[in-house]
Amino acid sequence: MSVFALSLNHHTAPVDLRGRFAFTLDQLSPALRGLREGLQRAQPEVALLSTCNRTELYVAADPGRSRHLVRPTLEWLATQGGVSADDLTRHTHVLEQGAAARHAFRVASGLDSMVLGEPQILGQMKQAVREADSAGTLGTTLHQLFQRSFSVAKEVRTSTEIGSHSISMAAAAVRLAAQLFEDLRKIRVLFVGAGEMIELATTHFAAKAPKHIAIANRTLERGEKLASHFGAEAMRLADLPSRLHEFDAVISCTASTLPLIGLGAVERALKARKRRPMFMVDLAVPRDIEPEVAQLDDVYLYTVDDLSAIVQTAGEKRQAAVAQAEAIIESGVQNFVHWLDQRSTVPLIQALNTQADAWRTAEIARARKQLAKGGSVEDVLEALSRGLTQKMLHGALAELHNADPNQRAHTAEVVSRLFLRGNLPGADRDGRGQA
Repeated sequence: MSVFALSLNHHTAPVDLRGRFAFTLDQLSPALRGLREGLQRAQPEVALLSTCNRTELYVAADPGRSRHLVRPTLEWLATQGGVSADDLTRHTHVLEQGAAARHAFRVASGLDSMVLGEPQILGQMKQAVREADSAGTLGTTLHQLFQRSFSVAKEVRTSTEIGSHSISMAAAAVRLAAQLFEDLRKIRVLFVGAGEMIELATTHFAAKAPKHIAIANRTLERGEKLASHFGAEAMRLADLPSRLHEFDAVISCTASTLPLIGLGAVERALKARKRRPMFMVDLAVPRDIEPEVAQLDDVYLYTVDDLSAIVQTAGEKRQAAVAQAEAIIESGVQNFVHWLDQRSTVPLIQALNTQADAWRTAEIARARKQLAKGGSVEDVLEALSRGLTQKMLHGALAELHNADPNQRAHTAEVVSRLFLRGNLPGADRDGRGQA
């Protein structure tokens, strides 16, 4: 089998383009089945990973078909985002075989994230695998690829300090807020959404003991559950426009496909605040806050791409951890490629076993007939062994007899390795060539 990965990520595409290709959790299985149907002749294995920083397709198919699937896969993805395939090509990477495995292992280990070593991506990859399995598009090869990714990621996190030298997006947001406001204990903070990222951000801000925390969510019950952990107020998302002016800081991260906070709502909030500044962080892809908001004089708006510069900290320990992680990943890549190469011989091994079993069945049937006719056991066994031997050697002898003169020496060498093994000229009793 051959494997390739088609990757659109924060290295290759801006946040607004990435937003076009964001798939919600409930969209993954239908999308996978749709792609599989579009490539039905090849019947490939397919998995789809979609986060705020990347949308990636992993595809496995027979070697003869794999290369022909790259363009149709890219065209399918381009259609999902409403852009041309040529435009999408400029913002994607295609990686094959070992390179695809290396990329998957680096992603799982947090080496390809905006925040070096961040752990959330591993959970997102595991969810992507569950969705592919549920959609019936996973298959043996991709299952192996991802299970090895998880094993490599676990070894990276336990054997290196990669995770201890990272700053989360939430922590970065707190740092920025502290630069704008003299005392975070005097500000009112609004969190929009109730997912894992908002919970993390709320945890970081709550540690600074702000004056008031509110959580707005489409589902009030879920918002109330999260708010109860922090002694915060829960409010309906529908009330956000009328209450936006109450908050000094707004951090948003939802799965909405359209912006929830528009330019007009922010302008009205600023007017009600008498131009007191607002700090806003949009961690969502697609955006929760209209990009035009950033142009307002009294608003400090940051996206996930803006925060990346803050979280990319350097240092000797960090570089050493990265080097260790890359070595672990490279070992994993070599093992996967070796497994992949072995998988390519499986059909041949199955065919050889089938053929040998057919020969055995035929010779046993012939032996039983001879015994039924009164033949001696010794004669029957002799005939059976001779028949099996002739069948096994027939193909090799025919190849030697019909071989091209220029290839005969090579054919003879192959046949010798296959059938003579320990009896090769110059081999010792253990079957090893003498020095």
